Amino acid sequence: MTEQPSETDPQTAIDSVAGNRDDRVYEYSAGDEQEGIPFVGAGPGNPRLLTVAGRELLADADLVVHAGSLVNSELLDEYCADAETVSSIGKDLEELIPLMRDVYEAGDTVVRLHSGDPAIYGAALEQMDALEHEGVPTYIVPGVTSAFAASATMRTQLTLNEVANHVAFTRPQGKTLDEDEDHISEFVGMGDVTTCIYLGTHAVSETMDRLLEDGHDPETPVAAIYHASWPDEDVIEGTIATIGEKLEDAGYRASAMVVIGDAVGGEDYERSFLYGDWANRGSSDETQEADD
Repeated sequence: MTEQPSETDPQTAIDSVAGNRDDRVYEYSAGDEQEGIPFVGAGPGNPRLLTVAGRELLADADLVVHAGSLVNSELLDEYCADAETVSSIGKDLEELIPLMRDVYEAGDTVVRLHSGDPAIYGAALEQMDALEHEGVPTYIVPGVTSAFAASATMRTQLTLNEVANHVAFTRPQGKTLDEDEDHISEFVGMGDVTTCIYLGTHAVSETMDRLLEDGHDPETPVAAIYHASWPDEDVIEGTIATIGEKLEDAGYRASAMVVIGDAVGGEDYERSFLYGDWANRGSSDETQEADD
């Protein structure tokens, strides 16, 4: 497989689509069969959490460019046995775009496999724009993001009546996020928000220290789910005051979903209206007629 240099700079491709709404937005829905290279969400880890659409696309693929160790090797073994697999780890856009373009233009079927869901910290759109700029159509196939796998593992909901009305997907300050762009403290301070922290396992202690400095309740529940849905999944429960030390003692520096808020414990919520008065709102008149 010979790789040719990209004809255009990826940043040029990204800039060229600004403000232009693609007509395919109005022609296709998520899950529809489309032409081009699909950007498939592999899910959080367990191969059974791959979508049906994703499984079908992998079964027909000649080349699967995947997110390295972020995708469970069991999934690759089970669904990509007949395809050439290439890890994207260590490759930049200038290498990835020509690789996928050339294979696709040669008539082979290409799948770009991202971990979780491509829409959440997936860096998918810049690849798609670069491919589109070179005449290769692309589209997204959703996947299960790790926050949902963590919620399932914890046997709770991210939203709970009278406990959490909102969910925030976020990440902590660091090399790619400035201090003034870190809003974790604001989300936690709202009280009825379940805050899901991606890409922050290495910085949990520092993040919790900042929350304490900002005056947040040290007893606020926190759970860190390492490798949610993988065979080596581990659940570490604590509070804002204790989770940092617990996670450090466990030795995890990556790949944990950190969830903050009262919904973590699934406690003290109120019965919803859905299966209460609202469920019976159309039956009272019918019951009265039957009694008459």
